[in-house]
Amino acid sequence: MAQFRFQRCIRALCICTIYAIAHAAQAQVSTPMQTGEQIYKQTCIACHATGAANAPKFGDKKTWKPLIAEGQNILTAHAWVGVRGMPAQGGRADLSLEDFSKAVAYMARAADAAWQDPDAAMLKKIRQEVARRLSSLKNKS
Repeated sequence: MAQFRFQRCIRALCICTIYAIAHAAQAQVSTPMQTGEQIYKQTCIACHATGAANAPKFGDKKTWKPLIAEGQNILTAHAWVGVRGMPAQGGRADLSLEDFSKAVAYMARAADAAWQDPDAAMLKKIRQEVARRLSSLKNKS
């Protein structure tokens, strides 16, 4: 049974990755004027609407609660680098950290977080945590 669940997770992750790669191939460079909702609908919805690869479903307050408790800079940075089955940058190499951060804030707000789109100070905190996370991952390998 566990092997079947593992195979389903791998299959879902592959589907999300294929979708993201196909989208990135079609997409033009994203502009920083996009909203979190637009980025969500272009990219994140593939996994977060369905819960593929155990992605927290959009608006699922119970599942998002412990993630939100990590803090905006931590959750955003870890998701940007790739975490818990999520590919780095949501599988979109063309996505800016600012746009990615807006999408994370948008999803968190849908689960009752009081997160705003990141300002310069929050983006600085996110970048610092990205650097720490990458350093930590590098030291583990």
